[in-house]
Amino acid sequence: MTQETPQPGAGQPLRVGVVGLGWAGQQHLEAYTRIPGIEVTALAAMETDQLTKLADEFQVQNRYSRWEDMLEAEKLDAISIAVPTFLHAPIAIAALERGIHVLSEKPIAKDSVEAQAMVDAARAAGRVLDVAFNHRRRGDILALKSVIDGGEIGRPYYAKAAWLRRRGIPTLGSWFTNPALAGGGPLVDIGVHVLDYALHLLGEPKVLSVSATTHSELGPRGLGGNSRYSALAGGNQFEVEDFSSAFLRLEGGGALLIEAGWASYRNPDDEINFLVYGTEGGAELRVAGEPMPEAGHLTVYKDTGEDNSDYSPAIGANGMHQRVVEDFVEVVRAGSEEWGRHDGSLALGRARIIDACYRSAREGREVQL
Repeated sequence: MTQETPQPGAGQPLRVGVVGLGWAGQQHLEAYTRIPGIEVTALAAMETDQLTKLADEFQVQNRYSRWEDMLEAEKLDAISIAVPTFLHAPIAIAALERGIHVLSEKPIAKDSVEAQAMVDAARAAGRVLDVAFNHRRRGDILALKSVIDGGEIGRPYYAKAAWLRRRGIPTLGSWFTNPALAGGGPLVDIGVHVLDYALHLLGEPKVLSVSATTHSELGPRGLGGNSRYSALAGGNQFEVEDFSSAFLRLEGGGALLIEAGWASYRNPDDEINFLVYGTEGGAELRVAGEPMPEAGHLTVYKDTGEDNSDYSPAIGANGMHQRVVEDFVEVVRAGSEEWGRHDGSLALGRARIIDACYRSAREGREVQL
């Protein structure tokens, strides 16, 4: 039976909780504290020292080691979920059933089955379910989106996008490398960001089919980690891919190639990129470095007669997690008429594509969606 949390009246602060206090959870926590009219009333995390440190720093009174206890005890309007992927669905569904709006870290869930259950819960509760696709809020991505939407390159017909690392397996032997806990390797971890910003840039074309491959060459040998992403740790075997590639056929005849790799013998810099060919021009974005810079190099390719008229558009500031949280709060404050348009459907669509890619790789064939 749904247990609805009364929504705040006009002028009252939104009562927010954050579950999980790793890097992502800290981004959510800090973002909420910068928004007027938000009261972070509770934090939940299993790491006692981290919980105490952050609760003290941000003056959060109520602290829980178990998220279940937090949902039971607190009267929250919204929560952020920033925990391992296998916990996204149970926490989100429990919160939505209590009438609490949910902002979850990516990916939405381990697979599309769990994602569908989350969307169903959001629709049944009439509450917001959003997912933190923060890379589409990058200043360079926003600039490129403006170029494409403004018709500068005409109709896009082919694109390729990637997030690649030299040695970037996140904690070898942890939950990240266990498919039952993570849902997969880099394709579902960082590849879902690539899929999201690429389809977003292209105007959300329908994906008709996928043909994918996955490779696991370095991780099983204890390779592919570094001081940032950790060496061998934890008790799980390496049972996911460390590199993936997927070719997506798009409605209207377009195509998109995606690569996502935690580890491969390549340039040592982390890199995200996007290249698109259009009927009237093209564009290329490359962001590379360690750490990754705030803005990448963006070029628009155009011809004027027999001469090229290539240029680099101005790039604004990164929105990243701050903008993700601000957008979520804005939708929650907009009221019930807006909530139904933010039920997690977009993230569910991403999950279905990722599932199809893994199926294609397993079965060695193209998979229709």
